[in-house]
Amino acid sequence: MSWSIRWKVAIGTLVAVTGGLLIAGVLGIQSLERQYLTQFGDALEAKTKLVEYGFQPLLQASTPDPSSSALQQAARDLGNRATARVTLIAPDGTVLADSAVPDADLSTVDNHKSRPEVVQALATGHGRDTRLSHTTGERTMYRAIRMQFSHDTAPLIVRVALPIAQIDQEIGTLKQQLFLALSVAFLAALALSIWLAHSITKPLSDIASAAQRLSAGNQAVRIRTTAQDEVGLLASTLNHMADQLHAKIDELSEDRAQLLAVLTSMVEGVMVLDSRGRVLQINPALERMFGISRVEARGRSCAELFRHQGLNDLVAGILQSHTPHEDEIVLPLSGRHLHIEASPAGGERENEACVVFVFHDVTELRRLEKIRKDFVANVSHELRTPLTSIKGYVEALLDGGKDDPVEAAKFLDIILKQSDRLNLIIEDLLELSKIESGQITLKAEPLELQAVVDRTLSMMKPIADRKRHRLMTALDPSLPPIAGDEDRLVQVLTNLLDNAVKYTPAGGMITVGATFARSSGSTEQPARSIDLSVADTGIGIPEGDRPRVFERFYRVDKARSRELGGTGLGLAIVKHIVEGHGGHVWVDANHPQGSRFVVRLPITGSKRSSAQLKDASTV
Repeated sequence: MSWSIRWKVAIGTLVAVTGGLLIAGVLGIQSLERQYLTQFGDALEAKTKLVEYGFQPLLQASTPDPSSSALQQAARDLGNRATARVTLIAPDGTVLADSAVPDADLSTVDNHKSRPEVVQALATGHGRDTRLSHTTGERTMYRAIRMQFSHDTAPLIVRVALPIAQIDQEIGTLKQQLFLALSVAFLAALALSIWLAHSITKPLSDIASAAQRLSAGNQAVRIRTTAQDEVGLLASTLNHMADQLHAKIDELSEDRAQLLAVLTSMVEGVMVLDSRGRVLQINPALERMFGISRVEARGRSCAELFRHQGLNDLVAGILQSHTPHEDEIVLPLSGRHLHIEASPAGGERENEACVVFVFHDVTELRRLEKIRKDFVANVSHELRTPLTSIKGYVEALLDGGKDDPVEAAKFLDIILKQSDRLNLIIEDLLELSKIESGQITLKAEPLELQAVVDRTLSMMKPIADRKRHRLMTALDPSLPPIAGDEDRLVQVLTNLLDNAVKYTPAGGMITVGATFARSSGSTEQPARSIDLSVADTGIGIPEGDRPRVFERFYRVDKARSRELGGTGLGLAIVKHIVEGHGGHVWVDANHPQGSRFVVRLPITGSKRSSAQLKDASTV
């Protein structure tokens, strides 16, 4: 059973006061009883001496032995005068006279030789005792004196007895009064102990209640007390501590919120490990990189969680050496490149940050580096081919070919064609560079697709006629105008039609169409884009090569492309211009044969800034 402090204080105070009162009462009664008995004994001693003095004339040796009746009469007279019981006892214990016993019964009185006061008086001359009298049945105090008038006479014992019932009565009255006083004192002590316990424990209860509310998160609670003692000091100290705790919690919450915001918004993945290699924290970016959740990652070993040998070796080395380190790993399933920076945090205990890892996704950077390298290699190769040819034929002319007019004319014609090809490559590179660098801003003028298509077909018809191609159009007459740059859209169609003419065998058919784009939602929702398509019946593009045909210098058949005079940059230019208009382009198979390039343009148009054009350049 657990008692509250209030009851402990109240009961403890009550027991202490009650015990003190009881001890004081008992000691007081005993002291008064001894005092009464001492006074009573002194009075009895005086009366005993007076009775002895009264018996002396009667028991002088010069007088004849008094009779039993005379002794009895004298005992009565002395007893009446002394208001006490007077007894005269022979040395053998025989009672010679007793003021409390009738004459007729005197012979029946017990022998008193064994009475304590008689024994003491015979031995020392004086004796005393307090006991219950066999004769009167009352609690009586006895005093005895030995009388001996000469050596020839036997000593006699004079005993005087007084009942102490009056003392017992007075002591009983005193006990009643003392009990009443103790009861009043007990009630006062009870009230005082309850008040004292309440005055002490009430502030403590308030403090405990306030502490519980503080622990529950109620930071606005304060302890109110008017006490100026230690309890008041404790309350003010706790209030000050609560203020400091509130300030610290706010500061920590703000720091935690800022840290969480930084970790959440970071593009880089962050992982914190303790000294045992167990994960303490990861951020959302790392969750996305490895496809794991924060809940399943916390508390687990890094080796158990990721199962990547390169990463596990890096973690083990950092935990052992406690030195900064950098490395790069490739995820086996996704093929993503991650650059890792590891920094020791200094923690050595369990659940304390020991190492912080920052993961940078450099997949796009590595892809762009590869594209750059491929681009440099392709440009070098594309430029080297016509330059090598020009150099070779120039050397042939210098070696004597110029002397033969027919051969010289043939060589010069080849040099001219290679120069035109070289010029075309350089022009396409410059055009692509301007688009990617944002030097070209597309217009957003209302355009009719029919006009754009007619203008382009008029330029491409002579080229198509040389290969006996049929140019067809299939434009929906209900198409609304679009907002765009007419010259750039003509350039897009020109490049697409030029490719279609080159890679379609003689006598083929090329169709330019335009329809509303199919909506992925409800059929009742109006279309917001237009699909402009160029379909041919040419050699087609394998499905595996279709996603890459818009890369710079990418060719499905390199030998055939160079033979036909392509630079490998046309479709890359098409892609950037279309994306600059807010659309996108792709290629499908054209059944039963050939390819179908589709340019999806928004009806509302989208004028892109130079910076947006530059951002759209991903390949």
